[in-house]
Amino acid sequence: MIHQYQLNGYNIVIDTYSGSVHVVDDLAYEIIALYEHTAPAQIMSLMKEKHFTEESIRDTLSEVEQLKHKGLLFTEDMYEELSIDLKKRTTYVKALCLNVAHTCNLSCEYCFASQGKYNGERAIMSVEVGQRAIDYLLEHSGHHRNLDIDFFGGEPLMAWKVVKQIVAYARSKEKAWKKQFRFTFTTNGMLLDDEVTAFLNEEMYNVVLSLDGRKEVHDRLRTTVTGKGSYDHIVPKFREFIQKRGDQEYYVRGTYTRNNVDFTNDIFHIADLGFDKISMEPVICDPREPYALTEKDIPEIYEQYEILAKEMITRSAQGNGFTFYHYMLDLSEGPCIQKRITGCGSGTEYLAVTPTGELFPCHQFVGDEAYSMGNIWEGITRPELQGQFKQSNCYTKPACKDCWAKLYCSGGCPANALHATGSINGIYEFSCDVFRKRIECSMMAKVAESIRELEACDA
Repeated sequence: MIHQYQLNGYNIVIDTYSGSVHVVDDLAYEIIALYEHTAPAQIMSLMKEKHFTEESIRDTLSEVEQLKHKGLLFTEDMYEELSIDLKKRTTYVKALCLNVAHTCNLSCEYCFASQGKYNGERAIMSVEVGQRAIDYLLEHSGHHRNLDIDFFGGEPLMAWKVVKQIVAYARSKEKAWKKQFRFTFTTNGMLLDDEVTAFLNEEMYNVVLSLDGRKEVHDRLRTTVTGKGSYDHIVPKFREFIQKRGDQEYYVRGTYTRNNVDFTNDIFHIADLGFDKISMEPVICDPREPYALTEKDIPEIYEQYEILAKEMITRSAQGNGFTFYHYMLDLSEGPCIQKRITGCGSGTEYLAVTPTGELFPCHQFVGDEAYSMGNIWEGITRPELQGQFKQSNCYTKPACKDCWAKLYCSGGCPANALHATGSINGIYEFSCDVFRKRIECSMMAKVAESIRELEACDA
């Protein structure tokens, strides 16, 4: 399976199963499009009509044939049987999302977690539950040496003392268990201060800072409980935070809605504030909400992602580039094929823990009792539910069968699929459209970067 597209002056061909990416001239682009279903003599005739020379056509046909012979074009699917084996695999937990706070000091209108309460009562995780969650992960981690803990909410800084004690407890267990913990922390920034900053920079492998972009955009939906915008309060704190963080990992993460379909202006605003690691996600919400994105917004969204890729190329060449999370592609040493087939591992290798110790497939399922999987004392009490997640991948979803991008998205987010279709094996078509466009744009940016590096070497 191949995918061809033209963007920013490049003719790009992606070979799905080998992972090869080719940048070709106009003649090769035309021939590749015809190659599998058109006889060579007919290709010759058609290309002559477009004023290509016979010699160039023969040479290009030969090059295409060589690429196919080397397994770099028109590669057959060699992974479908592997996907069947992966359903039978034994899985161990390697990451937990600790919902330490089912409460928040903001009242963001689009919050999927119902302003942090997850459709339940406000709650803070106790130290005892947090420590038991660490023990549960250690006990069920199997061969995994590196273990991940995500502190999430609500707003996890509202459980600040608990977080510190959980981290200390986890660190105290590393040597005996021969494991290494990596912590990630997501915050709206309202409670950031010098003590918090010092601790996060000391202990957190990654910190995610929530900022939607321009002041008017951010303050429209990310307000305090009294209705006041939070931009002026958090931006100075975020800027000071990253100055002190140095070269450690962080992301400024925003959400775009129908109110700011021109979201590239928000990304550029964030970059101009001095943040160089940025993520911006489309809102996922009830389609009846006034800020919900719809299929009608897709053309503008596509254009925005193209604008973003081109501007990133320009800024990188000028020496003031930034990283956009969804344009990060490693074409030489990316995720293993098992990961590319199965995805995030929700429900199997990754679980969410509520303040009461209840287990869910991930934080986006929390509060949906149909997906309550057990608890940190008894473990998984509904193995049949876990089995559904183990058996779900990009090969089990009929809609993914002929999609060129399936080994990049692994079949998409199970939670989004559930909310859109009622099944974790469905697909959220809007999200698929956006994802494919992001891959196209990120590939193009990667192509431009590679060409620039080659030109620099030749200079």
